[in-house]
Amino acid sequence: MTRPAPPSPARPDILCIGSVLWDVIGRSPAQMRQGSDVPGRISRLPGGVAMNIAVTLARFGLRPAVLTVIGRDAEGDELVAAAAALGVDTAFAYRSDDLPTDRYMAIEGANGLIAAIADAHSLEAADDKILAPLADGRLSSGAKLWPGPVALDGNLTVALLDRIAASPLFAASDLRVAPASPGKAERLLPFLRHARATLHVNLEEAGILCQAHFENSRAAAEALVARGAARALVTDGARDATDARVGAPTITHPAREVQVAHVTGAGDAFMAAHIVAEMRGADRVAALAQAQDAAAAHVAGEIA
Repeated sequence: MTRPAPPSPARPDILCIGSVLWDVIGRSPAQMRQGSDVPGRISRLPGGVAMNIAVTLARFGLRPAVLTVIGRDAEGDELVAAAAALGVDTAFAYRSDDLPTDRYMAIEGANGLIAAIADAHSLEAADDKILAPLADGRLSSGAKLWPGPVALDGNLTVALLDRIAASPLFAASDLRVAPASPGKAERLLPFLRHARATLHVNLEEAGILCQAHFENSRAAAEALVARGAARALVTDGARDATDARVGAPTITHPAREVQVAHVTGAGDAFMAAHIVAEMRGADRVAALAQAQDAAAAHVAGEIA
């Protein structure tokens, strides 16, 4: 008797490509500096740029799927279960027998992020295996390309990001691209002249991409467009954020003033909220305002 094939996973609303890992974060209400030894709390929760974006998208009622690598280890099994509880689909993720589940560790104080280390070596080693569902018919194929939005993070290798920027697999996609950190901002250079890509960066990352220093988000966003970006959204922490695009007015919106509870993932919350707002028909002004509000809510701890 032939065993029936397992049911295909439900089609997601959006793909989040990049890092999905465990965040290990130590937080203290004290001001901290190098060498500080203070009381606080240490938590472990699902993280990574792609995961953070996906979690926020799910909170807004979308069905996000992650294209990433997750080890077939105990931490990987726990991460898959935690992702499902948060509404994030890992059915299309590459599960590796040889690569361990990635991790990120950060220390935060009352004065913000003190230090962080990202161990995303498995994601880098998996390379284009994570993109297989876009080529084998599970999500798209040469005859029918993925037509929806894609949130792409800069934890991928330079070589893979180069290939994605030129790949026909993404020819019909709305690409939203963000670096994983300022140290990886230069990895986004292939998308500076990509006709379908929107860059989501902070002020420091914009400066790295433009090899310049900017006083505010508006100057940075307009400089990115001048350098060839089709569209750029630039955040500046507790200050304002700007949306600049080719052939349209530049828009700037202030940040909501809040008491800082935690900062890791604020940019991811901004990006996810902005994507959701535009998917639901918001104009550029409203979308930017909603994204700023979501980032403020994240920083203030108003969202669990």
